[in-house]
Amino acid sequence: MNNNEYIPFLSEIKEVIKHTDIEYTFRMEYDKAKEVKPGQFFEVSIPKYGEAPISVSGIGENTVDLTIRRVGKVTNEVFERYIGDHLFLRGPYGNGFDIENYRGKELVIVAGGTGVSPVRGVIEYFSAHKEESIATTVIAGFKSPKDILFREDLKRWEKNLNLVLTLDNNQGDATYKEGLVTAYIPELELQDVKRAVAVVVGPPAMMKFSVMGLLQRGFQEENIWISHERKMCCGIGKCGHCKINDSYVCLDGPVYNYTVGSQLLD
Repeated sequence: MNNNEYIPFLSEIKEVIKHTDIEYTFRMEYDKAKEVKPGQFFEVSIPKYGEAPISVSGIGENTVDLTIRRVGKVTNEVFERYIGDHLFLRGPYGNGFDIENYRGKELVIVAGGTGVSPVRGVIEYFSAHKEESIATTVIAGFKSPKDILFREDLKRWEKNLNLVLTLDNNQGDATYKEGLVTAYIPELELQDVKRAVAVVVGPPAMMKFSVMGLLQRGFQEENIWISHERKMCCGIGKCGHCKINDSYVCLDGPVYNYTVGSQLLD
């Protein structure tokens, strides 16, 4: 009997973490979690409602975190599920972030909004293993105070890493920096920019100008990684919606080295 790649498996919801009114993290049971890389994704489905590709935002002993924004038919229904309920998953899919690319180097992570989700696993790793990088700097941007994700994580990262948390509009709250993430790239203090590495994830315009800022600082193209996570679709390259030029984002990405990813103009 042939295996059907579209058939999902049932996974129990172990924990639900509310970040904003429309963004929750669902901690899902998955006994092969140690094989998952940050930046990969799962297809989340509910019978009769459809499925949606969701990036992995955390990796536990036997769980994976899926941070989901309530934006449509499938995700609306997901938000009706609670601890002890189940969701259907298939995956993990795609190419993730390889920790080996960043170990022993100066690492800069620039992430905007929900773009923090796919890089959260990388940040968590170097927050817990500070000695494995020369220095790790995270520039995380959100629209406003009510849009901030992973608040408890941010407090911990601030103690272990160089964290810049900025808001497009701080709404008069002076405890937050204000401005786009790109405004803080020129301020980066680096020992050797030619050997420093960077990860950039977020909306397309934010990624474009963040990478431009890094290149202007002297970063080498081959030392930058990006994610085209917004192009993820069926997970196995069959539907064709993820195809850009000759690359299938679901298979070859969503994480790309910039030397490749920069050529994928959709």
